[in-house]
Amino acid sequence: MSIFMALLRRELATFFYSITGYVIIAAVALLTGLSFVVLMFTLGGDPITMPVTEAFYQTYFFWLILLLLSPVVTMRLFALEKATGTFETLMTTSVSDAQVVLAKFLAAMIFYLVAWLPLLSCLIIVQHFTQQTAALDPRTLGATYLGIVLIGSLFMSLGCFASSLTRSQMAAAMISFVLGTSLFALGFAAKALPFASDGQSRIVSYFDLFNHMDNFARGVVDTRAVIFYVSTTFLFLFLTLRVVESRRWK
Repeated sequence: MSIFMALLRRELATFFYSITGYVIIAAVALLTGLSFVVLMFTLGGDPITMPVTEAFYQTYFFWLILLLLSPVVTMRLFALEKATGTFETLMTTSVSDAQVVLAKFLAAMIFYLVAWLPLLSCLIIVQHFTQQTAALDPRTLGATYLGIVLIGSLFMSLGCFASSLTRSQMAAAMISFVLGTSLFALGFAAKALPFASDGQSRIVSYFDLFNHMDNFARGVVDTRAVIFYVSTTFLFLFLTLRVVESRRWK
């Protein structure tokens, strides 16, 4: 456990001991604030019937932040160490491959969650000006942040996998962005396109990221969505572990 915590602190230090991490947090805060400015102008100060968290997801700023944030946060996790030669040195120490993968993933998740903290202050401001009491309802707020955690874990694990495939941070970011955009497009297809059979519609509905996040933002926790995000996160972490282990086969 002490070895794992040392690895986790090492990874977190790369985010919080550099100006890059704070620039990323500032950019997320700016986009989050901008989304609520747009929302305020759209509402015109009138009360709304839906929770403001649900209205926030319908502005698509959340998806823009998510699609851009995950490649930027995860691109250096493995790629930078491979490029600088420190990865092989790390793997010769008394740490397991699983510990390395998990430490890098958890560090990315912690940074990701810190970047979303400004959302809470935006909710307080919008609640004040729109008289929207549901914005800070504990159940709605808890479900909203659960959705942020679950979809973030999927995209962060996807980014870890992309970073483990290459030595180039730029290539890792592009792979992560393409995979994330593909998931986004699949969710859009699940929402917008008709399907020939109920079976096809049911299968594709699991990838309907829009519907999942709408439910979370309304305070509804669907166990099917939870299972989907947890299982796909573990899938990409498993693939990342297999890529890391593949160095032994060379």
